[in-house]
Amino acid sequence: MKFAKLAILAGAMAVTPFAANAQDVGATVFGNDDAPVGTVESNDGTTVMVNTGKHVAPLPANLLAEREGKWTVNATQGQINGMMDQQVAQQQAAAAEAQAAAAAEAAAKLEAALVVGAPVITNDAQSLGTVSELQAENVVVTNDTAGLITLPRNFFAVDAEGQLMALASLEQIMAAVQGG
Repeated sequence: MKFAKLAILAGAMAVTPFAANAQDVGATVFGNDDAPVGTVESNDGTTVMVNTGKHVAPLPANLLAEREGKWTVNATQGQINGMMDQQVAQQQAAAAEAQAAAAAEAAAKLEAALVVGAPVITNDAQSLGTVSELQAENVVVTNDTAGLITLPRNFFAVDAEGQLMALASLEQIMAAVQGG
């Protein structure tokens, strides 16, 4: 009786694929065209990361199947790279859009803060003075020690608290004003 149970168990094991062995790191995954898709870099049991040579593609583990002793996926390397190219392009476009939106928001905050009479701090949180004049490309700041200081508009930003800030330290600005 025990022999019969062992025989049944052995038979069941022979036809049941061992997913952990199939998708081990370093294993080659083949496409439905029988050409290599890539090499398994990692497998957490749910997602198999396959390096195609161009991308590291996350493939659901349940989409891999053993066929004729090889691990396969129902796609070609070109199809997987194409899908990954699209995903990367979408991510890059979203990042560029977010960056453009952040730049536009920063520019709007700067324009709102850059007004005559606005106090100006330096990037080391020292008081530089107040805006006394706005010119086309420059901003004139009145400083108690140095008098009028003219700085280019692109030398200003708004800090995290919304305060107008010159993009240099007080020491650097005063050294430049004094010819140093």
